[in-house]
Amino acid sequence: MTTYVGFLRAINLGATRKFPKEAIVAATEGARFSGVATHINTGNVRLETAMRSRARIEAALEKAYLADRGFAVPTIVYRADELAEVAADADRFGDGHEGKHYVWLLKEEPTATVRDDLEALSTDQERVRLSTRAVHLLLDGGYLDATLLKPVEKQIGVATNRNATVIRALVQKWC
Repeated sequence: MTTYVGFLRAINLGATRKFPKEAIVAATEGARFSGVATHINTGNVRLETAMRSRARIEAALEKAYLADRGFAVPTIVYRADELAEVAADADRFGDGHEGKHYVWLLKEEPTATVRDDLEALSTDQERVRLSTRAVHLLLDGGYLDATLLKPVEKQIGVATNRNATVIRALVQKWC
């Protein structure tokens, strides 16, 4: 059995997209995954499976979540070692950075052109760096004041973001 960490996108926002931790666990177990656990109520789920195809795992989870909730829940899955690599990149990219650090977790790896375009967006106050399937945004100011949020999101496809502290906590807890 391999350990995976899934990231659910756009849940617990507003009154109509509620998906409590207990319901995430039940729906994930109902899709025949084992070792299921959640971390805080922002759509982080640990699971184990013998399946090896990330696309198949994501499809199975998305089908189960749609059936349970009645709305689509895009899900991005990483093997534990892949997530540990994202956290190591966060440490490397953030070394010496005193501001905020957010990580977009991507469903698909960006093309070389998209990677170059994203990194070219960097300014002195907002820096963009890329891991294999993650985009790191290092901010000197606040998240809501960031000017690169929309330009980055426009190019990355299906993704969800977490701050680097949550990524590190998940790696420490589950990987």
